[in-house]
This record gives sequence, C-alpha cells and structure tokens, in this order.
Amino acid sequence: MSKGKVLIVMSAAAVWERTDGSKYPTGYWAEELAAPHAKFEEAGYAVDFASPGGVLQPLDEHSADPAVAGEDCGRYVDHAQQALKAFGPLLKLDEVDIDDYVAVVLPGGHGPVVDLFEDADLGRLLARADKDGKLIGAVCHGPAALLRAKEADGGWLFAGRRMTAFTDEEERMFGTAEGAPWLLASRLREMGAIHSGGAAYEEYTVCDGNLFTGQNPASSTRMAENMIAALDRRARGAAASR
Repeated sequence: MSKGKVLIVMSAAAVWERTDGSKYPTGYWAEELAAPHAKFEEAGYAVDFASPGGVLQPLDEHSADPAVAGEDCGRYVDHAQQALKAFGPLLKLDEVDIDDYVAVVLPGGHGPVVDLFEDADLGRLLARADKDGKLIGAVCHGPAALLRAKEADGGWLFAGRRMTAFTDEEERMFGTAEGAPWLLASRLREMGAIHSGGAAYEEYTVCDGNLFTGQNPASSTRMAENMIAALDRRARGAAASR
C-alpha cells in the first residue's frame, strides 16, 4: 500500500537561449530525476510526473556522459528513462491537484531557468503546497522553480528561507556562466533567499522547515532521503497522536 504520492515537476525546455542569441541544448539531468524517484519508490511512495503542457523534456546529454556526470551516470539514465516510459504521458501542470500529493520535487538541468522560474501554474501550486505544509524539494537548478511562488501582496514566498542551489562557481566551472541571462544562486540571494553552498560538485543539502534543497546532482539522493525522513517523522507523530 502506497504511503502517499509525490509529484516530480519537470521543465519542458529543450534549449536555453543565451545573451548572444545562441541556443544551448538542455533537458532533464538524469541523476536529479532518477535518484529521488528511486528513493521515494523504495520508501513506499507513488511518484507522478508533470510539466508545463505535459511536454516530455529530453534528456540532457551531458548527464549521460561519464566524463561530466560520473561513472554511475548510466544507471541514472536507464532508471530515468524507464520510469518516464512506465509512467506514460506526463500530467499537465495546470491540471494538477496538489491535494493529491504529500510532496513536490523539482529536479534540475538548465530547464527551470528557462521556463519554470516564470510559470504561473507552478507558482500557484507551490504557494498552495507551502501554505499546506507539504514538503518541497528542489535540487541544482530546480530551485529556480521557486521564484514564481508569490505571497498575496506580490512578495516572494521564499524570501528569508534558507536554501542552496547550483552555485555561480559551479556554473563557471561547467562553462555556462558566460552568456547566461542570469545566474541562479545570485538571483536567489537578490530575491531574499538565505543561500549557502558547499564545495563545488560535492554533496550539500539544506533543510528549512518544509523546504529541502540540494546544491548539485551529487546532492539529489541525500535531499530525497532528508524528505523521506521528514515524512516518516510526520507519520509517526500522527500515529502517536491518535
């Protein structure tokens, strides 16, 4: 019996337009999608996938390159592709009912800085999820998706919250900082987030109430484990209060 449902929200973007007008191919980052999916399923949760318009984003080929994504990347690619195939057509983000879910996960790849950061449907979904105390997880460029969540007065919902994300240093090391319309970690700080980061490309996570963030692909598994532990604590607390 499922412990509940988790929603993974993917970007729908296949290209990232640069400041010089060139188009950088992008897609979902295999480890950031596969690792949380695997952990939540192992823990007894059902997992759904959604995106703007229900569009299936392509794989970011960098995440399938061992020289870039590490020797384990093949198993993440296989898991992600099999999970998406088994799920079938993605849910359309504007048709998702957040009441059906205990948590939302926002994986990266550069897509979230292309579309999710300004997606009004996702902004409303996240605002409702946060209000209801549902768990929200975002890894690498996934925290860009938090930017559209607004308070009733128009202020950013996550201002003053502690979080991490792909750092400006990591963006420079990856070779995508120059020509980027904006850099995620800097934008989060500008918006009022209390952003912190660890060593480049090393596991680093931050938990702040119901918000769970991971800095980079290597942080995907730990972020999911932190979320599962929090859900388990809630379940034990609810059982004890009966």
